[in-house]
Amino acid sequence: MAVLFVVSAILIGLFIFTPHLQGARNQAISFIAPVYEVTNFPRHLKTWLQMRLMSRDDLIKDNEALRSELLVHQRKLQQLAFLTAENTRLRQLLNSADNINQRVLVADLIGVAPDPRSHKVFINRGEEDGLYIGQPVVDATGLIGQVVNVGRANSTVLLISDSSHAIPVQINRNGERLIAQGRGSVYELGLRHVPSTLDIREGDLLVSSGLGSIYPAGYPVATVQNITHDPGRPFVDVVAVPKAQLNRNRHVLLVFAQELPSIEGGL
Repeated sequence: MAVLFVVSAILIGLFIFTPHLQGARNQAISFIAPVYEVTNFPRHLKTWLQMRLMSRDDLIKDNEALRSELLVHQRKLQQLAFLTAENTRLRQLLNSADNINQRVLVADLIGVAPDPRSHKVFINRGEEDGLYIGQPVVDATGLIGQVVNVGRANSTVLLISDSSHAIPVQINRNGERLIAQGRGSVYELGLRHVPSTLDIREGDLLVSSGLGSIYPAGYPVATVQNITHDPGRPFVDVVAVPKAQLNRNRHVLLVFAQELPSIEGGL
């Protein structure tokens, strides 16, 4: 036993501290590796059986959980897209406010008239904010309408597309004055009593003329889309497309009348 102990100690020392038995060491590792695989086989078998024998209820629960998580992420993506578009519209609106020399106020749309024949919207501004009847309302691209009813904190805006609304306009290209009237559609306006000899073309920009003491001059109103000539009539039928996004706005600009400077020392 003593001899075997001494021999074992010598072999262990040579195996650990000298390179003489490196080949034998590698062979020993190669021999032991399959032993490890065999000893780990029960654990691998248990894991495989758990995966294969998972109950149908567990699979359904996992599937439902994944579906719910997917819906949550899709909702977040939808809100992110909405907020991105909303920020873009607000930047456009604020940029248009920089081009207006008069005082303006941003308002939010809080409702739309339920009657499809009445083109009115409701905003969250009122007497507390200094609003008044006849006040012009615009968006980033053009004229929307005017305030027709003012409450303490809310107001009603009549859109230029309402059939009861008319606005004096002029052709931006040559200054010819006309009357644009709503036709009950947010996608088109009509021009009243346009002579067949008038210099008007498709694509002409119509802007507010400033007549009528409601809308200041120079606001984009519509673009001429179609001109129909009838040889038997003295007038032509003209259809124009509003510049403002009448059916897509969530924020609008309220334009305040510009105070005229007082003249001291009258005549």
